[in-house]
Amino acid sequence: MEQTNQYIKQFPELMKGKKILYVHGFGSSGQSGTVTRIREVLPNATVIAPDLPIEPEEAMALLQQVCEQESPDLIIGTSMGGMYAEMLRGYDRIVVNPAFEMGETMKAHGMIGAQHFSNPRQDGVQDFIVTKTLVKAYKEMTEHCFEALDDKERQRVWGLFGDADTTVDTYDLFRTHYPTAIRFHGEHRMNDQSFMHSVMPVVRWIDDRQEGHERPIVYIDVNTLQDAYAKPRSSSQKTIRTLLETYQLFFVAPAPAEPQHYADINQWLYEYINVPAYGHTVFTNQKTLLYGDYLIDAEQTEGMGALIRFGSDTFKTWDDIAEYFSRLGGQ
Repeated sequence: MEQTNQYIKQFPELMKGKKILYVHGFGSSGQSGTVTRIREVLPNATVIAPDLPIEPEEAMALLQQVCEQESPDLIIGTSMGGMYAEMLRGYDRIVVNPAFEMGETMKAHGMIGAQHFSNPRQDGVQDFIVTKTLVKAYKEMTEHCFEALDDKERQRVWGLFGDADTTVDTYDLFRTHYPTAIRFHGEHRMNDQSFMHSVMPVVRWIDDRQEGHERPIVYIDVNTLQDAYAKPRSSSQKTIRTLLETYQLFFVAPAPAEPQHYADINQWLYEYINVPAYGHTVFTNQKTLLYGDYLIDAEQTEGMGALIRFGSDTFKTWDDIAEYFSRLGGQ
């Protein structure tokens, strides 16, 4: 693993030898910054990123042809690309801020008329025109979203939705068809931070599932993450991101007596841990029954895994915990 900038890291073993199809957004191309980011982070994966035709039927036909020829192990689609990716049945997919109501989005954001591609395209074309006929074609294309879904297909699509996205919001629509809809901290366009903190955990989960890879399990008591003001303790968030690279993390909280307490804990985890806590939160008053490899807890809890006693002489801070796990090397 190599550091490339403040947020970006390389993971040579992740998606190694696999193919990733990236489907770009409207008015973009296969030369977008997201493609560069994926290739940088996953250097041993093959990233396929075709320039899509503006006409939606032509674009969909091209994508289906690419899928037949390349059999991608993962499809990542952003915005309009998320809309297309959802319809590419039979593959693991991540749709980021998907534009499932593309025709309405084009009208709402003044996309009708002369437009300029935001990234270079292989054919050298720089400009295009959006007509009412084209808008109608997109509306007709989106009518095919969510068709012929079965339970297996519903488990193969992960939806990521930026909580600061002012361009598209199809979170509720997606949730009516798929179970895995996750809000992440970010805008419509991803940056390095939102990609690494939101998309990469999901890529890791998908790769582990495909490989049948079971990582060592670390349970983390939520109280060890919070200071006296219910803010994240120093270095806790940084350590969580580092541990995610090697371990399967679960966040543990006591089962509260009042329903509002569940909401409060989930809100805190959403705010400060975000995507990694999705589907990885355990409410229990019997931590001794947790089955895993490690438990980070401020209490002297006897369980089925090794206890990392937060606040003890050995583990006074989260920096101490990070150093300990670094020495373990993923064991």
